[in-house]
Amino acid sequence: MKKPEFMALVLVLLTLFSCSSVRQEKTIKLAHGLDMSHSVHKAMVMMQAELEKISDGELKIEIYPNQQLGSERQCLELLQIGSLGMTKVSAAVMENFSPDMKVFGLPFLFRNKEHAFKVLDGEIGKGLLDGAEKYWLKGLGYYDSGSRSFYTKEKPVQTPADLEGLKIRVMESVTAMNMVSKLGGSPTPISWGELYTSLQQGVVDGAENNPPSFYLSRHYEVCKYYALDEHTTIPDVLIVSTHLWDSLNIQEQEWLQKAVDVSVVYQRELWALAEQEALDAVVKAGVQVIRPDKNPFMEKVSSIYEEYKDDVKVYELLKEIQQIK
Repeated sequence: MKKPEFMALVLVLLTLFSCSSVRQEKTIKLAHGLDMSHSVHKAMVMMQAELEKISDGELKIEIYPNQQLGSERQCLELLQIGSLGMTKVSAAVMENFSPDMKVFGLPFLFRNKEHAFKVLDGEIGKGLLDGAEKYWLKGLGYYDSGSRSFYTKEKPVQTPADLEGLKIRVMESVTAMNMVSKLGGSPTPISWGELYTSLQQGVVDGAENNPPSFYLSRHYEVCKYYALDEHTTIPDVLIVSTHLWDSLNIQEQEWLQKAVDVSVVYQRELWALAEQEALDAVVKAGVQVIRPDKNPFMEKVSSIYEEYKDDVKVYELLKEIQQIK
Protein backbone atom coordinates (compact mmCIF):
# COMPACT_ATOMS: atom_id res chain seq x y z
CA MET A 1 0.00 0.00 0.00
CA LYS A 2 1.34 3.36 -1.02
CA LYS A 3 1.93 5.99 1.67
CA PRO A 4 -0.90 8.35 0.53
CA GLU A 5 -3.37 5.45 0.58
CA PHE A 6 -2.16 4.33 4.00
CA MET A 7 -2.57 7.83 5.44
CA ALA A 8 -6.05 8.08 3.98
CA LEU A 9 -7.01 4.78 5.66
CA VAL A 10 -5.66 5.99 9.00
CA LEU A 11 -7.69 9.19 8.73
CA VAL A 12 -10.86 7.23 7.94
CA LEU A 13 -10.33 4.94 10.95
CA LEU A 14 -9.64 7.87 13.27
CA THR A 15 -12.79 9.62 12.06
CA LEU A 16 -14.90 6.50 12.59
CA PHE A 17 -13.47 6.02 16.09
CA SER A 18 -14.03 9.64 17.13
CA CYS A 19 -17.61 9.58 15.89
CA SER A 20 -18.52 6.30 17.56
CA SER A 21 -20.66 6.62 20.65
CA VAL A 22 -18.59 4.98 23.35
CA ARG A 23 -20.73 4.59 26.47
CA GLN A 24 -18.91 5.72 29.57
CA GLU A 25 -20.41 4.82 32.93
CA LYS A 26 -19.42 6.62 36.12
CA THR A 27 -20.01 5.30 39.62
CA ILE A 28 -20.14 7.54 42.69
CA LYS A 29 -19.25 6.08 46.09
CA LEU A 30 -21.58 7.34 48.82
CA ALA A 31 -20.91 6.46 52.47
CA HIS A 32 -22.88 7.22 55.63
CA GLY A 33 -23.06 6.04 59.23
CA LEU A 34 -26.72 5.09 59.60
CA ASP A 35 -28.60 1.81 59.70
CA MET A 36 -30.10 0.50 56.45
CA SER A 37 -33.60 0.77 57.94
CA HIS A 38 -33.16 4.53 58.51
CA SER A 39 -35.17 6.93 56.35
CA VAL A 40 -31.94 8.54 55.11
CA HIS A 41 -30.64 5.25 53.74
CA LYS A 42 -34.00 4.48 52.13
CA ALA A 43 -33.97 7.92 50.49
CA MET A 44 -30.47 7.27 49.20
CA VAL A 45 -31.60 3.98 47.67
CA MET A 46 -34.36 5.92 45.96
CA MET A 47 -31.82 8.52 44.78
CA GLN A 48 -29.64 5.70 43.47
CA ALA A 49 -32.51 4.33 41.37
CA GLU A 50 -33.58 7.80 40.20
CA LEU A 51 -30.08 8.74 39.07
CA GLU A 52 -29.62 5.52 37.12
CA LYS A 53 -33.01 6.06 35.49
CA ILE A 54 -32.60 9.69 34.40
CA SER A 55 -29.00 9.15 33.26
CA ASP A 56 -29.92 5.95 31.40
CA GLY A 57 -27.31 4.13 33.43
CA GLU A 58 -24.45 6.51 32.67
CA LEU A 59 -24.22 7.74 36.28
CA LYS A 60 -24.57 5.35 39.20
CA ILE A 61 -24.23 5.37 42.98
CA GLU A 62 -22.80 2.71 45.28
CA ILE A 63 -23.95 3.08 48.90
CA TYR A 64 -21.85 2.10 51.92
CA PRO A 65 -23.96 2.37 55.13
CA ASN A 66 -23.22 1.65 58.80
CA GLN A 67 -19.87 3.49 58.98
CA GLN A 68 -18.32 0.96 56.60
CA LEU A 69 -15.94 3.66 55.35
CA GLY A 70 -15.60 5.59 58.60
CA SER A 71 -17.32 8.09 60.89
CA GLU A 72 -18.98 11.24 59.59
CA ARG A 73 -15.84 13.25 60.20
CA GLN A 74 -13.66 10.65 58.49
CA CYS A 75 -15.99 10.56 55.47
CA LEU A 76 -15.75 14.33 55.11
CA GLU A 77 -11.97 14.10 55.21
CA LEU A 78 -12.11 11.43 52.49
CA LEU A 79 -14.25 13.77 50.38
CA GLN A 80 -11.75 16.58 50.81
CA ILE A 81 -8.93 14.51 49.35
CA GLY A 82 -11.12 13.00 46.64
CA SER A 83 -11.07 9.41 47.93
CA LEU A 84 -14.87 9.34 48.41
CA GLY A 85 -17.59 10.87 46.26
CA MET A 86 -20.52 11.65 48.58
CA THR A 87 -21.62 11.40 52.18
CA LYS A 88 -24.35 12.42 54.58
CA VAL A 89 -23.39 14.21 57.77
CA SER A 90 -25.12 16.15 60.47
CA ALA A 91 -24.76 19.91 60.12
CA ALA A 92 -23.28 19.79 63.64
CA VAL A 93 -20.32 17.78 62.33
CA MET A 94 -20.20 19.90 59.17
CA GLU A 95 -19.56 23.04 61.23
CA ASN A 96 -16.03 21.77 61.91
CA PHE A 97 -15.36 21.99 58.17
CA SER A 98 -17.60 24.89 57.13
CA PRO A 99 -17.88 27.20 60.20
CA ASP A 100 -21.04 29.08 59.17
CA MET A 101 -22.98 25.82 59.52
CA LYS A 102 -22.71 26.22 63.29
CA VAL A 103 -25.81 28.42 63.15
CA PHE A 104 -27.93 25.25 62.86
CA GLY A 105 -26.62 24.06 66.20
CA LEU A 106 -27.99 27.04 68.10
CA PRO A 107 -30.70 25.85 70.50
CA PHE A 108 -34.35 26.60 69.79
CA LEU A 109 -33.41 28.28 66.49
CA PHE A 110 -36.57 27.31 64.59
CA ARG A 111 -40.11 28.00 65.70
CA ASN A 112 -41.48 24.85 64.07
CA LYS A 113 -40.93 22.43 61.20
CA GLU A 114 -42.42 24.79 58.60
CA HIS A 115 -40.06 27.56 59.65
CA ALA A 116 -37.10 25.17 59.40
CA PHE A 117 -37.96 24.05 55.85
CA LYS A 118 -38.43 27.65 54.70
CA VAL A 119 -34.91 28.41 55.87
CA LEU A 120 -33.31 25.24 54.52
CA ASP A 121 -34.99 25.37 51.11
CA GLY A 122 -34.57 29.12 50.71
CA GLU A 123 -31.66 31.45 50.04
CA ILE A 124 -30.13 31.01 53.50
CA GLY A 125 -30.00 27.24 53.19
CA LYS A 126 -28.62 27.31 49.66
CA GLY A 127 -26.01 29.88 50.61
CA LEU A 128 -24.74 27.63 53.38
CA LEU A 129 -24.57 24.65 51.02
CA ASP A 130 -22.56 26.65 48.49
CA GLY A 131 -20.37 28.18 51.19
CA ALA A 132 -18.69 24.85 51.86
CA GLU A 133 -17.14 24.68 48.39
CA LYS A 134 -13.98 26.50 49.46
CA TYR A 135 -13.38 23.55 51.79
CA TRP A 136 -13.67 21.05 48.86
CA LEU A 137 -17.18 20.13 50.00
CA LYS A 138 -20.34 21.01 48.09
CA GLY A 139 -23.74 20.72 49.73
CA LEU A 140 -26.52 19.32 47.56
CA GLY A 141 -29.50 19.25 49.91
CA TYR A 142 -30.91 18.84 53.41
CA TYR A 143 -32.55 15.75 54.86
CA ASP A 144 -34.90 16.07 57.82
CA SER A 145 -33.28 14.97 61.04
CA GLY A 146 -36.06 16.09 63.36
CA SER A 147 -35.34 17.62 66.76
CA ARG A 148 -32.85 16.37 69.28
CA SER A 149 -33.83 15.60 72.87
CA PHE A 150 -32.15 14.08 75.92
CA TYR A 151 -32.27 10.43 76.91
CA THR A 152 -30.78 9.16 80.15
CA LYS A 153 -30.11 5.95 82.07
CA GLU A 154 -30.74 6.58 85.74
CA LYS A 155 -33.26 9.40 86.06
CA PRO A 156 -35.69 11.45 83.94
CA VAL A 157 -34.87 14.98 82.84
CA GLN A 158 -37.78 17.21 83.80
CA THR A 159 -35.81 20.46 84.17
CA PRO A 160 -32.27 21.65 83.35
CA ALA A 161 -31.36 20.98 86.98
CA ASP A 162 -31.76 17.25 86.31
CA LEU A 163 -28.82 17.41 83.87
CA GLU A 164 -26.39 18.73 86.45
CA GLY A 165 -23.45 16.40 86.90
CA LEU A 166 -24.51 14.05 84.09
CA LYS A 167 -22.07 13.12 81.36
CA ILE A 168 -24.00 13.62 78.13
CA ARG A 169 -22.70 12.36 74.81
CA VAL A 170 -22.63 15.06 72.14
CA MET A 171 -21.44 15.21 68.55
CA GLU A 172 -18.07 16.73 67.72
CA SER A 173 -19.57 20.21 67.77
CA VAL A 174 -18.42 23.20 69.82
CA THR A 175 -21.96 24.56 69.68
CA ALA A 176 -23.45 21.32 71.05
CA MET A 177 -20.88 21.15 73.84
CA ASN A 178 -21.55 24.77 74.80
CA MET A 179 -25.30 24.15 74.94
CA VAL A 180 -25.03 21.09 77.21
CA SER A 181 -22.65 22.99 79.48
CA LYS A 182 -25.13 25.88 79.76
CA LEU A 183 -27.80 23.39 80.82
CA GLY A 184 -25.57 22.02 83.57
CA GLY A 185 -24.45 18.78 81.94
CA SER A 186 -20.95 17.58 81.16
CA PRO A 187 -20.62 17.31 77.35
CA THR A 188 -18.67 14.27 76.17
CA PRO A 189 -17.93 13.84 72.44
CA ILE A 190 -18.12 10.17 71.39
CA SER A 191 -18.57 8.71 67.92
CA TRP A 192 -22.02 7.36 67.12
CA GLY A 193 -20.73 3.82 66.57
CA GLU A 194 -19.21 3.67 70.06
CA LEU A 195 -22.15 5.17 71.94
CA TYR A 196 -24.15 2.01 72.75
CA THR A 197 -21.18 0.44 74.52
CA SER A 198 -20.33 3.73 76.22
CA LEU A 199 -23.85 3.93 77.64
CA GLN A 200 -23.71 0.33 78.79
CA GLN A 201 -20.36 0.78 80.52
CA GLY A 202 -21.26 4.09 82.15
CA VAL A 203 -18.75 6.15 80.19
CA VAL A 204 -21.68 8.55 79.70
CA ASP A 205 -24.98 8.86 81.57
CA GLY A 206 -27.03 9.79 78.55
CA ALA A 207 -27.11 11.32 75.11
CA GLU A 208 -29.31 13.44 72.89
CA ASN A 209 -30.84 12.65 69.54
CA ASN A 210 -34.06 12.41 67.55
CA PRO A 211 -36.64 9.62 68.07
CA PRO A 212 -35.75 7.42 65.04
CA SER A 213 -32.05 7.47 65.91
CA PHE A 214 -32.81 6.69 69.56
CA TYR A 215 -34.94 3.75 68.45
CA LEU A 216 -32.92 2.32 65.53
CA SER A 217 -29.65 2.49 67.52
CA ARG A 218 -31.37 0.42 70.23
CA HIS A 219 -30.16 2.92 72.83
CA TYR A 220 -33.60 2.56 74.43
CA GLU A 221 -32.39 -0.81 75.71
CA VAL A 222 -30.02 1.06 78.02
CA CYS A 223 -31.72 4.44 78.50
CA LYS A 224 -35.26 4.26 79.82
CA TYR A 225 -35.98 8.00 80.02
CA TYR A 226 -36.55 10.22 76.99
CA ALA A 227 -37.26 13.93 77.59
CA LEU A 228 -38.66 15.65 74.50
CA ASP A 229 -37.31 19.13 75.13
CA GLU A 230 -36.43 19.38 71.38
CA HIS A 231 -33.52 21.70 72.07
CA THR A 232 -32.04 21.67 68.58
CA THR A 233 -33.30 21.00 65.07
CA ILE A 234 -30.15 20.19 63.14
CA PRO A 235 -30.56 18.97 59.55
CA ASP A 236 -28.58 16.28 57.86
CA VAL A 237 -26.59 17.54 54.88
CA LEU A 238 -25.91 15.61 51.69
CA ILE A 239 -22.36 16.49 50.59
CA VAL A 240 -20.42 15.82 47.39
CA SER A 241 -16.66 16.19 47.00
CA THR A 242 -15.78 19.14 44.78
CA HIS A 243 -13.16 16.85 43.23
CA LEU A 244 -16.00 14.63 42.01
CA TRP A 245 -18.41 17.48 41.22
CA ASP A 246 -15.88 19.29 39.05
CA SER A 247 -15.16 16.08 37.16
CA LEU A 248 -18.81 15.84 36.07
CA ASN A 249 -20.04 17.67 33.00
CA ILE A 250 -23.01 20.05 33.26
CA GLN A 251 -25.49 17.37 32.22
CA GLU A 252 -24.18 14.94 34.83
CA GLN A 253 -24.31 17.62 37.52
CA GLU A 254 -27.95 18.30 36.61
CA TRP A 255 -28.77 14.60 36.78
CA LEU A 256 -27.20 14.26 40.22
CA GLN A 257 -28.88 17.38 41.63
CA LYS A 258 -32.27 16.26 40.31
CA ALA A 259 -31.88 12.83 41.91
CA VAL A 260 -30.91 14.49 45.21
CA ASP A 261 -33.93 16.82 45.08
CA VAL A 262 -36.30 13.89 44.54
CA SER A 263 -34.74 11.98 47.42
CA VAL A 264 -35.07 14.98 49.77
CA VAL A 265 -38.85 15.10 49.27
CA TYR A 266 -39.10 11.34 49.77
CA GLN A 267 -36.92 11.32 52.88
CA ARG A 268 -38.96 14.02 54.59
CA GLU A 269 -42.13 12.01 54.01
CA LEU A 270 -40.51 8.90 55.45
CA TRP A 271 -39.15 10.87 58.40
CA ALA A 272 -42.57 12.06 59.52
CA LEU A 273 -43.77 8.47 59.67
CA ALA A 274 -40.58 7.22 61.30
CA GLU A 275 -40.76 9.70 64.18
CA GLN A 276 -44.16 8.48 65.36
CA GLU A 277 -43.28 4.83 64.80
CA ALA A 278 -40.12 5.27 66.86
CA LEU A 279 -41.91 6.92 69.79
CA ASP A 280 -44.58 4.22 69.80
CA ALA A 281 -41.92 1.50 69.74
CA VAL A 282 -39.79 2.84 72.60
CA VAL A 283 -42.85 3.36 74.79
CA LYS A 284 -43.83 -0.24 74.11
CA ALA A 285 -40.28 -1.25 75.13
CA GLY A 286 -40.73 0.41 78.52
CA VAL A 287 -39.22 3.85 77.94
CA GLN A 288 -40.77 6.73 79.88
CA VAL A 289 -41.32 9.58 77.40
CA ILE A 290 -41.40 12.96 79.16
CA ARG A 291 -42.62 16.23 77.64
CA PRO A 292 -41.04 18.85 79.91
CA ASP A 293 -41.79 22.55 79.89
CA LYS A 294 -39.35 23.97 77.32
CA ASN A 295 -39.23 27.47 78.79
CA PRO A 296 -36.67 26.74 81.56
CA PHE A 297 -34.39 25.11 78.96
CA MET A 298 -34.78 28.08 76.62
CA GLU A 299 -33.95 30.52 79.43
CA LYS A 300 -30.81 28.59 80.39
CA VAL A 301 -29.34 28.74 76.90
CA SER A 302 -30.60 32.19 75.85
CA SER A 303 -27.21 33.79 76.48
CA ILE A 304 -25.64 31.66 73.74
CA TYR A 305 -27.16 33.89 71.05
CA GLU A 306 -25.43 36.99 72.37
CA GLU A 307 -22.12 35.14 72.62
CA TYR A 308 -22.15 34.92 68.84
CA LYS A 309 -22.11 38.68 68.32
CA ASP A 310 -18.37 38.51 67.68
CA ASP A 311 -18.95 35.90 64.99
CA VAL A 312 -20.44 38.44 62.59
CA LYS A 313 -21.52 36.06 59.82
CA VAL A 314 -23.22 33.56 62.12
CA TYR A 315 -24.93 36.34 64.09
CA GLU A 316 -26.25 37.84 60.84
CA LEU A 317 -27.56 34.42 59.78
CA LEU A 318 -29.24 34.03 63.16
CA LYS A 319 -31.05 37.34 62.77
CA GLU A 320 -32.07 36.54 59.19
CA ILE A 321 -33.48 33.17 60.24
CA GLN A 322 -35.47 34.76 63.08
CA GLN A 323 -37.01 37.24 60.62
CA ILE A 324 -38.33 34.58 58.23
CA LYS A 325 -42.05 34.12 58.74
